[in-house]
Amino acid sequence: MRKWILTWILPSLLYRSCFHIICLVGTLSLACNDMTPEQMATNVNCSSPERHTRSYDYMEGGDIRVRRLFCRTQWYLRIDKRGKVKGTQEMKNNYNIMEIRTVAVGIVAIKGVESEYYLAMNKEGKLYAKKECNEDCNFKELILENHYNTYASAKWTHSGGEMFVALNQKGVPVRGKKTKKEQKTAHFLPMAIT
Repeated sequence: MRKWILTWILPSLLYRSCFHIICLVGTLSLACNDMTPEQMATNVNCSSPERHTRSYDYMEGGDIRVRRLFCRTQWYLRIDKRGKVKGTQEMKNNYNIMEIRTVAVGIVAIKGVESEYYLAMNKEGKLYAKKECNEDCNFKELILENHYNTYASAKWTHSGGEMFVALNQKGVPVRGKKTKKEQKTAHFLPMAIT
């Protein structure tokens, strides 16, 4: 007796579910039939102009972002009034506020707002500060998958490899010759000023 009841109720439940699914699919197909083939093609095309529009204006030159550069070694990059480059753990220090100015696509110049010195790197990979901006002050900004940025000298390389801005565990700048993109000493998080 139970077997007969289950076999009798089960098909009716399946038919109701199928009926609802068929109605839903039919409604969707009717809604799509109002579109022309061109509209349907652009709707499916992932490279349509309406999709993934992003503004990269800040990379084209002239854009200025004011940030604190926080290293993964827990230090803020700082350029003091005498032009000395080092790290500080004080978040509210005015000498760690940097102006990141876009020079060209992917190339930036970093300037201390309070000290008015530009961050620079010489051919040995030593970080120093300059009052006047020149080629030593240009850095390639690369945004990594972990949301940190790296800054490599745009002019100088060492044995074909890039030289990065880096702060060690004590907040002392690391020579560019000893740095690599994967090292956490070269990873900086540009933090907005609040």
